[in-house]
Amino acid sequence: MASKEATGSAPQKVTWEKQGTVAVVTMIYEDNRINRIFLEEFLDALDAIEADETITSLVVDTANEKIWSNGIDVEWVFGLLAANDHQGLKEFFTMLNVLLKRILTYPMPTVACIGGHVCAGGGIMACCFDFRFMRSDRGFFFFNEVDTGIPFWPGMVAICRHAIPEFVLTKMMLLGSRLSGPECEQYGIAMKALPKEELLPAAVAFAAGTGKTRLNYGAQKARLVAPIIKVMDEEDPAIINSGKVTA
Repeated sequence: MASKEATGSAPQKVTWEKQGTVAVVTMIYEDNRINRIFLEEFLDALDAIEADETITSLVVDTANEKIWSNGIDVEWVFGLLAANDHQGLKEFFTMLNVLLKRILTYPMPTVACIGGHVCAGGGIMACCFDFRFMRSDRGFFFFNEVDTGIPFWPGMVAICRHAIPEFVLTKMMLLGSRLSGPECEQYGIAMKALPKEELLPAAVAFAAGTGKTRLNYGAQKARLVAPIIKVMDEEDPAIINSGKVTA
């Protein structure tokens, strides 16, 4: 087993271990809402995994029985707003984009093992992975920003278009439509929708069986996602620096 020993402290929200040549990251923080500590620990885990040259692929799972990720920690973010901590907001949202770009360009096959609900920023993060496996008997994939008044940045829209067919994404973004695991498989958003007990073993087996070298895979992926990174680098900073979170 490997974990975050290399950083000198035990993780509080993210942990990981090796299963053969596959690194399995487990999000262990309540409903896996994204705040600064979560981002720091996730990025540290990705750095440690990439440093281990025996690892060939990445799977990200959840310890929560019902939720893969409920997205940005809105209560924490609005606490920063209430405190007029605009610098803290800018730093957080800049770091959020760092994580999203890190997953998008990670130089090995990446699989989101979605064992429950995934929504809002968690859904955006899920779209950064190369492949998704979803639980078939529980959990929905949805975006609720149209109701919460937190519009996507241009880069977030580009990320979602990378993983979700346009006609489906339109309904998800503008109507808040929810998709089940089987529906995500039907639309090609998920590779497979499976019962809970089959989900992680299937995701790990798929990741282990990809058999690609980091150099070739990383170069191919970098060119595939280059248009998304361009949008994130050129259009998102103005919104992040404005400190404007809501519509």
